Amino acid sequence: MTNRTRKVPQTEQPGCETKLSAYQKALRDRLLAAPVTPAPEPWQPVSERRVPVGGLLGIGFATHPGSGHDLVMVVSRDGHGLFDAVTGEKIARDRDPDPEESTPDAADDLTCPGLGPVAGSRVHIAGLFGGGLHTTTEDGWTLEVVTPAWPNERVLLSGDGGLPHSGPHGERWWHIFHSHYSELRAVGFSPSGRTIAVATSSDLSLWTRPTGHRSRA
Repeated sequence: MTNRTRKVPQTEQPGCETKLSAYQKALRDRLLAAPVTPAPEPWQPVSERRVPVGGLLGIGFATHPGSGHDLVMVVSRDGHGLFDAVTGEKIARDRDPDPEESTPDAADDLTCPGLGPVAGSRVHIAGLFGGGLHTTTEDGWTLEVVTPAWPNERVLLSGDGGLPHSGPHGERWWHIFHSHYSELRAVGFSPSGRTIAVATSSDLSLWTRPTGHRSRA
């Protein structure tokens, strides 16, 4: 009986690292060289500082039934919170949610019960347990998460349709967030397209824009 030895492809051999092509290396180098910059007009930060949320697990969007403002629901190990995405104000807090519904993985559709002005509804939560947020808007804005230097993830905002971003940084694409200090949990636009949210395991960052503004693309 003849023993057959499987020939392991080069990419599977221990200690063998796949080499980047010249194109891939150039793209990675461009991403690495791009500093964090403010988001372009009409986007404005909701707060000068990130909102601290210890043990953040995920976030989701809702709409205020009265003002029409985007709302951001935050699910953390310390309970649930609801923020006005235009003013940054925390408008509701539940430090002791029902244990059976305190995290989105308890529901098939990854939802948690709303609170405050959206009590009685359910909010889809994206983050540690899965799910996702909008990555594009109807008027041409795009959000991307890239990792040119693993494990630190970077958030890119663009008006050119996304990678490979042929134009210069700061003109059609912007590196707006660098998660080098905490794990990234969720990144996305609100369904209205008026809010950008970036959540890490330790904080929440928000940007907003007025109704009616269109992409610079």
